[in-house]
Amino acid sequence: MSKAFIAEVIQNSAEITGVAANRTAADLIEAIVKEMKKNGKFTLPSFGTFTVRKTKARKGVNPRTGEEIKVKAGKTVRFKASPTLKKSV
Repeated sequence: MSKAFIAEVIQNSAEITGVAANRTAADLIEAIVKEMKKNGKFTLPSFGTFTVRKTKARKGVNPRTGEEIKVKAGKTVRFKASPTLKKSV
């Protein structure tokens, strides 16, 4: 799924121009990101939950040289599908 696909669905559903649908899709994605930054998760009923998780610092291996490197701690986003989505797919 892409932003263009979301904009196209919004355009067809709301019968608005492509520019307005593209702006709406961008605003929707921005709102989801803000919510995840603020609360650490975002739930879309009947679809699933996006959760921000912290990753620990760890050792890794450079595949070209075989040299050990340090990988910094960071954040990642996980998705868990709702039971409704699992049944429909």
